[in-house]
Amino acid sequence: METYLPDALFILLTFCFIVQLYYLIFYHNRLKSYHQVEELVPSSVPVSVIISARNEADKLPENLPSILEQNYPDFEVIVVNDCSVDDSENVLKAIQEKYPHLKIVTVTENDRFKTGKKFALTMGIKASKNEHLLFTDADCKPASADWITRMAANFTGDTEIVLGYSPYYKAKGFLNSLIRFETAKTAINYLSAALAGNPYMGIGRNLAYTKTLFFKNKGFASHMHVMSGDDDLFVNQNATADNTAIEIHPDAFTFSPAKNTFASFYVQKRRHMGVGKLYKNNHRRMLSFDALTGFLFYILVILSLVLDYDPLPALGIFVFRLVAQLIVYSRIFPKLDVKNLLWYLPFFDLVYYVYLNIFGLIGTFIKTTQWK
Repeated sequence: METYLPDALFILLTFCFIVQLYYLIFYHNRLKSYHQVEELVPSSVPVSVIISARNEADKLPENLPSILEQNYPDFEVIVVNDCSVDDSENVLKAIQEKYPHLKIVTVTENDRFKTGKKFALTMGIKASKNEHLLFTDADCKPASADWITRMAANFTGDTEIVLGYSPYYKAKGFLNSLIRFETAKTAINYLSAALAGNPYMGIGRNLAYTKTLFFKNKGFASHMHVMSGDDDLFVNQNATADNTAIEIHPDAFTFSPAKNTFASFYVQKRRHMGVGKLYKNNHRRMLSFDALTGFLFYILVILSLVLDYDPLPALGIFVFRLVAQLIVYSRIFPKLDVKNLLWYLPFFDLVYYVYLNIFGLIGTFIKTTQWK
């Protein structure tokens, strides 16, 4: 004879459902309703594009020209050759002969201390001549020649930080779909939070801020001891409701190849998740609450199915949340270039919350000692 899910567990399931619905409606729905400016708004503020590259000799010739050939009136590109042991130096010098607005900064390994990406970026920022800084990675390629224009156009009024979006190239296979889904969900979270006046992170593959803001708040000094976090920790410490804007026009995307093995994906995510414990307390609570209630929601629904409980109440709650997700995400996923993944939402959403909790625990207890 079937029985109902025990009262305490059903109350917990209902609580998780309400919390998840809150995030969906109060935060994510803002991105659903957000209308990106379609018209290309001219911008003429001088911009310095800064890239830290370590052993990227194979990627620089492929991606750097699309940055150097941007349709923008006044910009320089600074590549920091960060302790590379491959042919990066010669590759960069060859590219510089064709593009004189490319500036090369070389960082060499020091026997007394190990340098990381934050040190390299700091050297690039110090070498820049412009107030407005735009960051990406050596394996990234802008979606269009108007990338700089789209990002720089947001530097109006009090804006000091511009949060961009950087999807991964679509490829075959489960891992690629999972990575693209996780990237989109992460973007939904930080872009929606920024629209709600509570910005907490950005991604270094597509991020802009002012040099004044960087030096006024002592750059990466407070977290220089942590290898990761040049992007999200800096934004977490310096972004406010008034000084932060987002840019999600497709022409402003920067694309990069996703990891193609679970081992390399694990290393990347372990590095990224390890900095979350340094976020502001309210942001850590917000993200932890989402991760935990999302995970428990699925666990409790599954319990009602695999154990001898009447599944109808739990299934009703599950379907209600799924329909609400589809209504919101059917407008967001096309904006973030992952429209095809909407069909797999129930499965990938479950995997996403399992992943968040596993990597959250790993990031808490395992220290990352390298940035690449």
